[in-house]
Amino acid sequence: MSRSQTVARHLPFLRRYARALSGSQSSGDAYVTAVLEALYEDPASLPAGEEPRLGLYRAFTKIWNAVPLNGVADPLPPRLPAELRIARLTPLPRQAFLLVSLEGFSEEEAASILEIGVQELREMLDTAGRELADEIATSVLIIEDEPLIAMDIEGLVERLGHDVVGIARTHREAIDLAGRHRPGLILADIQLADGSSGLDAVNELLKDFEAPVVFITAYPERFLTGERPEPAFLIPKPYQPATVSAVISQALFFERKAHRPPAQHASV
Repeated sequence: MSRSQTVARHLPFLRRYARALSGSQSSGDAYVTAVLEALYEDPASLPAGEEPRLGLYRAFTKIWNAVPLNGVADPLPPRLPAELRIARLTPLPRQAFLLVSLEGFSEEEAASILEIGVQELREMLDTAGRELADEIATSVLIIEDEPLIAMDIEGLVERLGHDVVGIARTHREAIDLAGRHRPGLILADIQLADGSSGLDAVNELLKDFEAPVVFITAYPERFLTGERPEPAFLIPKPYQPATVSAVISQALFFERKAHRPPAQHASV
């Protein structure tokens, strides 16, 4: 398999990680594009003897961490959107948390990607856990047609401190429940019991109110092509409880950031 084929095989999952960090499809994909351009210009930045996925994520991390926090650093890399939220994004502990919880790297692999020691990584994971525990609890609508999966997700969400307002199995049930409760977060399957699309149901809901959305699918790579408007937050089936926690927390993190007035003279 050629190097380009190897990189292409891992791109959907790098997109997932980039979008979880940045909070949007456009920003996440811009970072991935910057990584690909860097690899094209300097192929040696992805060593031939290294496990390709580790090298790809390490290359991404170098570009990500070059972006300034609160304007105290070097200018933004070319072709990356200079959005306000980009300048206030995820600290290193949150990257460590997502590498382990969302991307499934071992502690040793995540430490290698971030170029730190394992003990330092563990301290960062503890820090991220405390940060995420401080997120404001919210009301959650679950759109899922499989009863056992719906019950499992409900339990996970409640253990995170959120309140489940209802479980919808169809497009119509989702519309009715959302109209009555206006949830602060939506967890949606892609394929519903009535044969309709969870994407379509969510798009209709979001015409009336704003809420972060996390989609659940057995085929996340189908929604990570960069060719159309796509979900920023995806949980792959079968999922791990830590993944649910990580993605929900990221979705709420960016929702809070988007509605928080920008601080003057912010510091790191």
